[in-house]
Amino acid sequence: MIINILLIDDHALFAKSLKIVLENHPKITTFNIIDDINKVIYFIKETKIDIVLIDIDLRNISDEDGLLLTKKILTAMPETKIVILTGHDLPVYRMEAKKIGAKGFVNKNIEPSDLVSILIKINNGDIYFPYDDILLEELTDSEKKVLQKLCSGYKRKDIANMLYISERTVSNHIQCIFNKLKVNSAIEAITKGIQLGYVKPRWNKFRILL
Repeated sequence: MIINILLIDDHALFAKSLKIVLENHPKITTFNIIDDINKVIYFIKETKIDIVLIDIDLRNISDEDGLLLTKKILTAMPETKIVILTGHDLPVYRMEAKKIGAKGFVNKNIEPSDLVSILIKINNGDIYFPYDDILLEELTDSEKKVLQKLCSGYKRKDIANMLYISERTVSNHIQCIFNKLKVNSAIEAITKGIQLGYVKPRWNKFRILL
């Protein structure tokens, strides 16, 4: 089976390098690159793309990240097979990608031949989510916001004012965060939150003021 691929990535060197490596593969008929996010849905429809590869970090070409773009594409075209191809290989991102309907999640640190093998399987109806045995009790949106504020160094009182909730509610959220992440302190919660991908650290503000 011949595969028609579209890559959406904001790193031109990586995109062009992957195109050079894969476009002559016998299982790939065309390898397309697009950097105009506004034309993505139209392009997929017109060129009959089989699989769309999307990076998570698209900051150089879009205000949206790859997961939001994936959701937008799947809302317009639910049958589209999308694979997240990224260096941001974190459990939360894998979980989110699977939840919104992506068919696979692949770390960029992969051999081209292995990538092609995965894409062939996905094109045939399989899904690919490595480390799927990692079980996470997902944080709610409110808990994520509180955890990010903790990472930025804000006190509970400040968090309550910023999120328009009571200090008691903030404390309840923090306790839920501790329970879900299986930690016992704010510093442990922040560290694990960064490792899992829930928060992006702001190291110049990283301090605990609880």
